[in-house]
Amino acid sequence: MSAQAFGTLALLLGALGCALLAVLACQRIAASRRSARTLEQAIARTGAASGMGGAAAAQGGAAGSAGSAGSARNASANPEVAASARKRNGLPGLVDSLSNLGVRWLDTSLGRLIVAEEDRRLLDQCGYADARSRGLYFVIRIASALLLAVLGASYAIAHDSKAIPYAAFGLLIGFLLPKFVVGRRAHRRLDSVADELPMLVDLLRLLQGVGLSLDQSLQVLINEFRLVLPVLASEMEIAQRQFVTGRTREQSLQRMATIYENEDLRAVIRLLVQVDKHGGAVQEPLKQFGERLREVRRATLRERIGKLTVRMTGVMVVTLLPALLIVTAGPGVIAVLHSLSQIHR
Repeated sequence: MSAQAFGTLALLLGALGCALLAVLACQRIAASRRSARTLEQAIARTGAASGMGGAAAAQGGAAGSAGSAGSARNASANPEVAASARKRNGLPGLVDSLSNLGVRWLDTSLGRLIVAEEDRRLLDQCGYADARSRGLYFVIRIASALLLAVLGASYAIAHDSKAIPYAAFGLLIGFLLPKFVVGRRAHRRLDSVADELPMLVDLLRLLQGVGLSLDQSLQVLINEFRLVLPVLASEMEIAQRQFVTGRTREQSLQRMATIYENEDLRAVIRLLVQVDKHGGAVQEPLKQFGERLREVRRATLRERIGKLTVRMTGVMVVTLLPALLIVTAGPGVIAVLHSLSQIHR
């Protein structure tokens, strides 16, 4: 190998190592920026209007619930108007039709087979808690299985092979693909819940400390801190809707404690239910609980930093170390080979 080839290989390996290190550094910077959403920044964005906004939101929620009750009575009095109001055209209308078709099949034996309890739990963890989403998942799973089965059979026929094995393989892959996608989203949301929980505890302690009720505190979290708590704020909104429709506070929050496998979240929800039932000072328990969560988060961050160090070491050993050896020892090796070639001559 010539000196030019050695130099080119060294440059390529060095560039690859630098690129991989840059990717890891960018991931770390992005993670640090996401974790930099502290309580002080959130309070600075909302300002002193948070308390007033919470009270106004509570009043507006009461008025909105009254208005929605009135509109529901009007819709029940005239079902044709309600059906025309719900009907949409174009792609949204097609999605609504497919979801309604899936909803009609959910409670059948075929529906319980295709959308099993595990699938429904995954959909709940993804935030798809209504029957419409489950019906749409039912239709998507069947359509995906049939589509990949047809594609597999077409591929087998085009290449003069047996169509049945390819169709069966495509049917299996198409049936499992939607569950895989939903499972990945559920896993990401479970990680987000663990990351957002310390911020939720601190916000609850702050809002309870300024004199807001539990309902007002939850409404402020939903309206003002959705960007900081995207997963927990959406789950709190679902719980608030269930509470408005007639469920108790314990029943509405118990869903969130059940679907997310997080003991700390269950402890927070038990505390909220106790405050709603019996009242009492909650600032000190939330403070101690938040300190414990921060200690756990520090330990988790140390573990992540340790894993990142191992990855960077592997990248350097695989890419930068060979490039360094080529640059430093390459000229000597080339000189030795050149001398040996002259001796043989």
